[in-house]
Amino acid sequence: MEQVVLGKRDVVQLIVIALLAGEHVLLEDVPGVGKTLAAKALANSIDGQFARLQFTPDLLPSDIVGSMIYRSDSSEFHFSPGPIFANVVLADEINRAPPRTQSALLEAMSEGQVSIDGTTHLLPDPFIVVATQNPYEYEGTYALPESQMDRFLLRTSIGYPDRENERRVMETHRRGEPVDELNRCVSSADIKLAQQEVRSVKFADKLVEYLLEIVDATRRHDGFRIGVSTRAALSYYRGCQARAVTCEREFVTPDDIKQLAVPVLAHRILSSGVLLGSDRGGVERQIRELLEQIPVPV
Repeated sequence: MEQVVLGKRDVVQLIVIALLAGEHVLLEDVPGVGKTLAAKALANSIDGQFARLQFTPDLLPSDIVGSMIYRSDSSEFHFSPGPIFANVVLADEINRAPPRTQSALLEAMSEGQVSIDGTTHLLPDPFIVVATQNPYEYEGTYALPESQMDRFLLRTSIGYPDRENERRVMETHRRGEPVDELNRCVSSADIKLAQQEVRSVKFADKLVEYLLEIVDATRRHDGFRIGVSTRAALSYYRGCQARAVTCEREFVTPDDIKQLAVPVLAHRILSSGVLLGSDRGGVERQIRELLEQIPVPV
């Protein structure tokens, strides 16, 4: 992925962490900085299918999950799968669709399945949703509800590249799209095995207490109207295990917990007196302040 997402090792690592943890990622940034590129690079690096969903106000839930189609040759209804049936799904500008359409992703992201007319259909495994949204343009958008935000393991931004990497982008795109030339370096079966191995990463009891202390601090903080949920705490736990694997370790360290605190927790917290969670910077700053106040176990 780093061959095409240039100079953004930390972002690439976070996306891989979400994949290994079996969860999903929200890329919140301005247009044109490589959000779609990052999702396609992930899909092309593994032996899996990629689907892009462009969220618009007129997008229907059936456009995502699929629908029952009547076939005259058999005189029966048959299920026609939607684009959600892929290994890597890019939900582009997810906040452009109304809540009813956004909710079509809830079951898929939580359970790895969709239900149509009382029948459950399993999604491909592995399965990851990479959603994007513009944090600065709110006209014609629908804020993601807390239940939807809680389904994303982490939120991060790609940001503008530095001058040297932007020059490299110009050079590598002279003859086409480098992402289309990426070699698939890992199979879906290997990803599933890696996800199972992540669960066996050692997490010392004192570090579990440290993680829970951070979680509890978000619920008691005067500046937060809503702290993080138990589901978020479990995602945080699994994310730390996945980060240890990306750092070639079989055990979690305090650094894993500290490094993931902001990307995993900030989007799940509502500030007091702030509408639509727009004070992203303030929440992230307050989380960093909490980390400085909580003793690190040694």
